[in-house]
Formats: sequence, C-alpha cells, structure tokens
Amino acid sequence: MLALDGRGELTTAHVRLVAVSVGVSVRTVWRWLDAGRRGRGGPLERDRFQITEELHARLAAWCGNAAALHRELVAEAVAARAQGYEVDPVVSLATLHRAIRLDLNPGQRAALKGGERARRRHDVSLRRPRQWRNACWEADHKHIPVEVLLDGELVFPWVTWFIDCATNAIAGAAVTPHQPSRDAILASLRIALARDEEPTGPYGPIGGLPSLVRIDRGADFLSRTVAGALGHFAVPVQELPPYRPDLKGSVENLNRCAERMFFAALPRYTHAPSTQLRPGARSPFIDETPPLPFTEFVQLLLQWITWWNTEHTSQALGGRTPLEAWRADPTPVEDVDRALLRRFTLADDGRVRTLTASGVRWAGRYYVGQWMHGGADAGTKVRIRYVPHHDHEIEVFGAADDTYLGLAHLADEATAEQRKAHRRRKDAEKRRLTRALAAASRHTRTRYAAVTEAKQPKRLGALTAAEADRDLAAARISDAAQWALPDLIEPAPPPDHWRTPPALRTEERTNRPPASGTPAPASRDVPTAGGDR
Repeated sequence: MLALDGRGELTTAHVRLVAVSVGVSVRTVWRWLDAGRRGRGGPLERDRFQITEELHARLAAWCGNAAALHRELVAEAVAARAQGYEVDPVVSLATLHRAIRLDLNPGQRAALKGGERARRRHDVSLRRPRQWRNACWEADHKHIPVEVLLDGELVFPWVTWFIDCATNAIAGAAVTPHQPSRDAILASLRIALARDEEPTGPYGPIGGLPSLVRIDRGADFLSRTVAGALGHFAVPVQELPPYRPDLKGSVENLNRCAERMFFAALPRYTHAPSTQLRPGARSPFIDETPPLPFTEFVQLLLQWITWWNTEHTSQALGGRTPLEAWRADPTPVEDVDRALLRRFTLADDGRVRTLTASGVRWAGRYYVGQWMHGGADAGTKVRIRYVPHHDHEIEVFGAADDTYLGLAHLADEATAEQRKAHRRRKDAEKRRLTRALAAASRHTRTRYAAVTEAKQPKRLGALTAAEADRDLAAARISDAAQWALPDLIEPAPPPDHWRTPPALRTEERTNRPPASGTPAPASRDVPTAGGDR
C-alpha cells in the first residue's frame, strides 16, 4: 500500500480489499497507512515494567516466589526513603506477575522451581534422518523394576542391549542380576555381531558389523575393553554427553516401551500405581505375589524380544515389523568371522605366559583344560583372554601366531557347598557390622525437644543416677582391663623336681630362703670339673 501510495496509484478499492482480507474496518486500514507514512511500521510500543537480569537472579534465589521478591523490593524502597533517597515507586504484585509471564518463557519459569530437569520438559527434541540398516547402533543399560528370585534372594535384574536405529530391531541383549559391567556389554555385543540367518533364535538374521555405535558416557561403556573390542573391527564409537537421553532416542524409546509393554505385566513390578500415601510405597497385593525365578524371567524376556522383532509393528516403519524392515533394506550386511569374534570380544591379559605341568597361572591361580593333556608342550608361550569378572574360566591363545588353543577352567574350584558357606559367612559379617553401627548410632545420637520460641532446645533422654553410676563403673572396669600389666607380679618359682637350667636354679635358691626344719637339697645337676654329671 505504501508503494501504491508513493506512485499515486492507491485508491479506496485497494484499502477496502486489504480491510476485507485482514478482517478489520476501512478506517483502521487508513489509520495504519497514515502511521506508515510517518515511518512507524508496527504497533505502538508502550513502556512497561520488564524483568532485568538482576531481577531474574533474585527471583531464582527465591525459587520463583514472586510475592517474596515483591516484599523484598518494597522493603528496600522503604529503607531507601528512610535514609533520604529518592526512589521510584515499586510496581504492584500483579504487574510483577505480568512481567514474569511476558519476559520469561515457560521453560525459564519452570526452571525457577524445578531446575534444569524441569526446564528440559519444555524443550523440543530433533529427529535424526532415518538411515540404512547397520548404519548406527545404540546401546544402553536398563534397570528392570521387577523383583526376581535368585538363590533364595530377591534381586533387580538389568538388561544391556543393542538396537539398530534404522529398523528399531534388537540385535543383541544380555541380562545380569546386578549392576552390569564390561562382561554384559561384551556378551550382548558378541551376540549382535554374530548373526544367525536361521530365524530360530530371538534375533534371527539381525546383526552384523555396524558403521557406528552410539553410547553414553558410562564408565563401563568407555572402558578400554569395550573400545578395544570395537576398535579391532574399525567401528567408531560416538560418546554422547551425560544426561542427554534425547541424543540416543532409539534405545531410550526401547527402554520405555519395554517397561510399559512387558515389565508392567510381570509380578513384583515395583513401579505399579499404589494406594499408599508414602512415596515409593507399593500396594500390599503386589508384595504378596510370588516372584519369578531368574531363569524363567530371562526366558520371558527373550520371548518378548522375539515378539518385538517379528510381530510388533510401528508407524515409523510404515506399519512393518523390525524384521520386515530389516529384510526390505537392500544394504549389504558385513558378517564377522567367528574366530575373530571370539578373539577380539574378550579382555586381553596383555602378558605372555608359560604353559607348565600345572597349567596356566593367572591372577595367582592355575587353570587347566582337557586340550592340555598331550596337546601342548610344557613351556609353550601363551596369551590369555577372558570375560571380565568371569574368573572361573579363561580362553588361551598361542603367543606366536595367536591361534586359539582352547578353554581352561580353574584347577581347584570350590564346590557349590563351599561357595554357599563362604557367602553365608560374608553375609553374617555384614549383618554383624550393620547391628554394631545401628547400636552405635543409638548410643551416640542426641535428640532434642521441639521448640516454639527462639531458645536453646532441651536435650532428651532421661537418665537416672543409678544408671549413670553403673555406666561409669563399667567404663572404669573396661579402662582398667585395657591398662592392666600382666607381668607386674613375678610368677612363683618352679618346683624342685623340674629340670631347669643350672644358672636359673642357682639364682632361685639364692633368692629363696629354705623352709624351716628342712635342709636345702643338694644339687644333682651341678657339672663337675670334667664336665660329667
């Protein structure tokens, strides 16, 4: 319109057309045109109260409490006027609230109360472009909130799995009844790399050699063992920053789906809704449900992995299952030699050892295998590779050509009864220490009464005079027992019929007076001049 007005071509028809299109009156359009002629192209900005950096910091100090900040501003203004300073009047609380809504976005307002975790709920996560199969894998540990029975104890298992980002197919998984470490990562990685063309197992033909593995900054994932296992196959590892689950959305989505689709239906699920008011409390009927044995739980989890890969459909895959999306992808799959897989997915001892008649010595213990009987010469130089934390067996390779020799087990391994007794002994020591610490806490903890005024609280725990005297007497007896000197009083001399050294006997007879009416016995053991007795 300004261009038409500058050329002298603007008419009322043009103004009416703009008014109808925008939905305002013709007079409003003429008023906008007049403001544009004066150089103002937008709405008139009004001066208003704004949240500055200083006010934002003070509001954060009050955890987002605008009323407390307003009281503080009013108190400062009153104090300044009392000292004779001229200050501007403080805005109202409603104006402060309006400024907070206009100047701070919802994420910033949530961060004032809940911090960074609350602010991230208002962030928008981007989506990576979908690639081809084995272009990128993601790996993670998942704590399973289900109580499982193992050796008479309730444990919370963990699962470590690898997922293909292009097809959402689970390539490998390993379950541990405790916090996983390098052994779980290597076990699941070995399954993911060694794929099976026959779809009989839970993974089927899914697997192969990936082009990239994306992990978080966990200490176990960043260990030299895992980096060396992937580095031998020239597979780069992308280390993501900590506390950024949005950067590995495929495996995080798998963790969420597994909990909602599978773990929530199992007995002893600890994240189920509860009628209890106490935080973290579970419903009584869930606690009374008999737990699943560990082996049965692992079997059910493998069945669910099979269902996920072969039957579960996804909108992101166009209504196909992960296995169908995998087979429809024409990208070639690079398989890994089984011999190389066995060699490079184990932790290397890093030393050359000697095979002796007792076997191979490692970590102060000997390991033997059936292949050693007549199959290896004593003095053969070997190298050892092992699964971390699995010290009951090792893999032995030749030091010269790195050929695989065989599996070796612990030569003198304890029986199941011995291990059970050893574990009971350790548990008993742990319970004893727990009781001692609890007793010490009860004796040393001081409790005070609640106060309603600004005064020193009264110490609780009444004690009678008799109880105090008894405790002090027990302490004195204990102190005397600690400072006792058992050799302060000389022991009595030995009887005469004992055969004692001549020097000791002579000293004792010199120091001991003879009994009244009894002559001192003659010495029978005094040596003669010739040395005979």
